[in-house]
Amino acid sequence: MVERIHFVPLGLANSDGVPPLELVVRLAAEAARLLGASCHVDPSPLDVTFSYDELRRQVWSTPVLARLASRPHPPGAVVVGVTSLDLFVPVFTFVFGEAQVAGPAAVISQHRLREEYYGLPPNPGLLLERLLKELLHELGHTQGLRHCADWRCVMSSAHTVERIDVRQAAFCADCARFLHNRSRG
Repeated sequence: MVERIHFVPLGLANSDGVPPLELVVRLAAEAARLLGASCHVDPSPLDVTFSYDELRRQVWSTPVLARLASRPHPPGAVVVGVTSLDLFVPVFTFVFGEAQVAGPAAVISQHRLREEYYGLPPNPGLLLERLLKELLHELGHTQGLRHCADWRCVMSSAHTVERIDVRQAAFCADCARFLHNRSRG
């Protein structure tokens, strides 16, 4: 699938929204373990103030993808932005993440994946699990996968956190076959 992943923390100029570095490092370690990918974490946050919508109090993720894709990265590597800020695209109220289909960049947000967002006590283990599933989903898009009809597949569409929880942190047989054939071609 993906051989190299470069994780970049994202936040505003005043450091709002920059996720804890230890969370990004744990996510990178899980991705390396699960995918066998070489993972690197950039400790310097990328300022995404240029894409912040004051009225919505959210970051438009598409321009952030373009900025991430324009950063120097090795051939075949995917650059993944990770933030605590809420993300949106104009046609949706929010998104958990976004990726360039068959492209080098993805962005994910922990904002609505945190139990605290729903008035519940923090659950770091569940947050990491949800982030990993969202990461795998967006990485699948960077490899050319579209949404899958199998609700258990990590490539299934999710507009609620409950749908993310139903997903497995794995690709279904059809999606895995697509990825395998793509890597051989």
